[in-house]
Amino acid sequence: MLAPRLLATLFHVEVPAHASAAVVESSLDQLMPVEFRADLVLELRDASGVLVLAIVIEVQRDMDPNKKFSWPTYVTVVRAKKRCRTVVLVVAPDAGVAAWAAESIDLGLGLGHVEPLVLGPAVIPEITDPADAEAETELAVLSAVAHGNGPNGLAVVQAALVALGWLDQEHAMVYFQLIWNALREPMRQALEALVMERQIEGEATFPPFVQRLIDRGKLEGIREGKLEGIREGKLEGIREGELKGVREGELKGKRDTLLRLLARAGVVLSENESARIQGCTDIATLDRWIDNVLGAKTAAEVLS
Repeated sequence: MLAPRLLATLFHVEVPAHASAAVVESSLDQLMPVEFRADLVLELRDASGVLVLAIVIEVQRDMDPNKKFSWPTYVTVVRAKKRCRTVVLVVAPDAGVAAWAAESIDLGLGLGHVEPLVLGPAVIPEITDPADAEAETELAVLSAVAHGNGPNGLAVVQAALVALGWLDQEHAMVYFQLIWNALREPMRQALEALVMERQIEGEATFPPFVQRLIDRGKLEGIREGKLEGIREGKLEGIREGELKGVREGELKGKRDTLLRLLARAGVVLSENESARIQGCTDIATLDRWIDNVLGAKTAAEVLS
């Protein structure tokens, strides 16, 4: 289980020596008249089966004042029932929510308090190296969830997705869904463009279920443009014509990708801007414009 390792490495908490970790019931209503339900409760037991620590795990996407009352309840109810030390671990992908969740909860008159351990962007490292992601796949997934929409988001997500290729498909698909759900639309578009580019170039660096992200029609349209260019080049009957055809097909694919991303981002093009894109014959420039779509609100920001 990842949770005990995160407590030790990221929060520097002295986790009791344990031989097993198991998910148990999340309902906490056994000792309370009102039902409370945590997202997950994890039990750590030593080699002899003695319960040494309970971790109540909560996923928090928004600020909810009620949680400041329920989290202490989780700690006390689980502690009373299990007769062991108990902590609350909050997973908060948003930095603002994480800061709010990390505030100490005063139980009354300053005589007692609960301090949730919060797994947020400030605590989770940015993992952009695929080798590091492979060594710590679960942490790489959390990194993608926490930092996937940031300045280095595409590199972080790419490293995590490459690492998922080493897992069995069942676990990999669950992790991928967590990452995908955390991404905002601009980053999703950038990831789709990257996957399309890798597919066109024949570089299958992502797991198959990631490849299927891209609508078959989009991919076939780009491939058709490339193949058409190849066919046109072959009609020349010489190597120079063939290479020119391949290049024209690649340029058409890049232009189509850029125009599609602009349309999905709601960026309106003037006639001059549209003509500028259609007239561009530099692949590097088109790649730069595709990257610029992420977060852009106007065509001027994209075509800078």
